[in-house]
Amino acid sequence: MRIIAGSHRGRRIAAPKGRLTRPTSDRVRENAFNLIGPVDGASVLDLFAGSGALGLEALSRGAASCTFVEHDRDACRTINANLDALGLHATVLCQDAFRAVAQERRRYDLVLCDPPYGLDTAAIRFADLLADDGLVVYESSGRLEPPELEGLTVRTSRRYGSARLTLFER
Repeated sequence: MRIIAGSHRGRRIAAPKGRLTRPTSDRVRENAFNLIGPVDGASVLDLFAGSGALGLEALSRGAASCTFVEHDRDACRTINANLDALGLHATVLCQDAFRAVAQERRRYDLVLCDPPYGLDTAAIRFADLLADDGLVVYESSGRLEPPELEGLTVRTSRRYGSARLTLFER
């Protein structure tokens, strides 16, 4: 995997070993950021971060900050190694995403969510995490219709192979 654009364009990033994580492909990440648009100065939350590829891409493209949330310790080590290799600074919370979100009081300009396919995330109140003009990018299985997120409307939903990207806004 590599960073697609921004200050770290072309730099390789590691993915956790094993099958517990499913890193977002370069193609899907590129399309996600084409849909999102500029992220300069944005505060970003990367839920179910895995390798951290989505949040790292946002930081490379000019996001001001990123908080990575991942419960797998090996994945957290990988995110920290990727941050160190790229010379980036961010917060990595190695804990359950549901618990982290329940305790979160900040509002984010961009929430990136790539949960394990089929995981029910209805307990996450995404609208409470967003700044007024914030955006949620939700990756799910391409075979399923986009989830409904309380308090948010779908801006667009597109399929890219086995993945579906759905952008939500207030």
